[in-house]
Amino acid sequence: MRETLTEADKGKQVVTDDGDEVGRVVSVDSGTAYVDPDPDLTDRIAAKPGIADRDDDTYQIDPASVATVTDDEVRLSA
Repeated sequence: MRETLTEADKGKQVVTDDGDEVGRVVSVDSGTAYVDPDPDLTDRIAAKPGIADRDDDTYQIDPASVATVTDDEVRLSA
């Protein structure tokens, strides 16, 4: 498992430390992931530490808030 994100991580599911899905990685720029959220989770995502609004459709994930990256998902730290 690793913590650094790359373009190869596009399409992976992003989950919180307790397993709640928050969206999918749509792009990665210099190790920073941009996530397209599940519309029902938008308010919860905005309240999570390490996540900043990029535009109306995606959220930026602070690289420091990534706990692990596996073949299937990006897991955020608490």
